[in-house]
Amino acid sequence: MSRLRIEVQRDDFDIGAELALIAAQDSNIGAIVTFSGLCRDEAGTLSALEIEHYPGMAEAEIRRTALEAMERWPLTGLTIIHRYGLVRPGDNIVLILAASTHRHAAFDAASFLMDYLKNTAPFWKKEHFIDGTDGGWVEAKSRDEDAFKRWHSL
Repeated sequence: MSRLRIEVQRDDFDIGAELALIAAQDSNIGAIVTFSGLCRDEAGTLSALEIEHYPGMAEAEIRRTALEAMERWPLTGLTIIHRYGLVRPGDNIVLILAASTHRHAAFDAASFLMDYLKNTAPFWKKEHFIDGTDGGWVEAKSRDEDAFKRWHSL
């Protein structure tokens, strides 16, 4: 039975502890693909990234897509953690751990989930710059949209 864990939280997370937790759940795990997304400093101009979400809705949408991933690929475990609030350059934003008996399923599931989080998950990001100005809300990039669309043709 696959284990699914989804957290949307303000606090940081410990990647090593999360990896140990998912690895300990099943002795038949052959691969754990880890994606860790960090806040960039945008060439030294960014003070913080403000991440907003709709509580309850974000978790439900992530769960729906995570269950889709678990139907598409034979995962033995899946952890998704996404932060909200003010995140500083170098801080963790998102973690995906996809565990499977074989690497291909884990790689594909992690890639699918990151493409989903980047494009359609209900999170909004606003840039705050070192000079005190706001950069406004970050728009989705067409390359990210294209990456997500490829999963619908498979």
